[in-house]
Amino acid sequence: MQQYLDLVRYIRDHGVKKEDRTGTGTVSIFGHQMRFNLAEGFPLVTSKKVHLKSILHELLWFIRGDTNIRYLIENGVGIWNDWPYQNWLRETGQDKNLVMYSAEWRAGMREFTQQIMADQDFADKYGDLGPVYGKQWRNFGGIDQLAQLMSDLKSNPDSRRLIVSAWNPQDIPVMVKSGLPPCHSLFQFYVVEGRLSCQLYQRSADVFLGVPFNIASYAALTMMIAQVAGLKLGDFVHTFGDAHLYSNHMDQVDEQLSRTVFGLPTLQINPQVTSLFDFVYEDFELQNYQSHGPISAPVAV
Repeated sequence: MQQYLDLVRYIRDHGVKKEDRTGTGTVSIFGHQMRFNLAEGFPLVTSKKVHLKSILHELLWFIRGDTNIRYLIENGVGIWNDWPYQNWLRETGQDKNLVMYSAEWRAGMREFTQQIMADQDFADKYGDLGPVYGKQWRNFGGIDQLAQLMSDLKSNPDSRRLIVSAWNPQDIPVMVKSGLPPCHSLFQFYVVEGRLSCQLYQRSADVFLGVPFNIASYAALTMMIAQVAGLKLGDFVHTFGDAHLYSNHMDQVDEQLSRTVFGLPTLQINPQVTSLFDFVYEDFELQNYQSHGPISAPVAV
């Protein structure tokens, strides 16, 4: 994962200051690409501990076509909570009395997530993020893109149209409820000599917090699809538009860049699963993951 650290270092040292939607401020570059040979190991960042449970549950949530955070909360995953919680605070007029990430704000978050789990009506109203990734992957204007992808891989693996898009201009205004339109906006598969590769185009990338999740998520998705399609592993190619570090992450960035990297772990997947839509969390086992400790940082909402 040295190439990930190289990207972090390059942005820190050569990026330009830009304002952003959240008002936090970033250091940014435009246009970058990383390539990971999935046959060499699972590309999980080792310079800080990455929570694979959250990544896998989020990926399974996308594949299900789900857009409500209730499933994630029930499985101990809180990575999407900040946006609907802040939206609920605004809708109920509480946002002006709570400083984001203060002790009172966090206590309110706990009450909010507990109510999401306990009250289906409340979850339906305040836990749904709108037409985000899962909706677009499984129902883009009535098209199940993942089902179509799996069919096309079987019938025409040489196709140049093995594409899934989360960027639906018609739904972009509605996605404001989730905080932002899709950041990882389009991915394409490529088959050659029986090997499956995937390229992701990410229009906007929070390189310190988000990108380690994105790498692991799309690597896992490629492995899952390769297994059920009867293909070997190729590359995961990660292409960026605006790749940035938030100004309030710089101390954490310096800490991470002071660390060395370890060898890549492996991700074992239950070989009995033969449909992309049948995977469950228990079908995955991470082996030989050696990492440094986690580094926390605030999410820009």
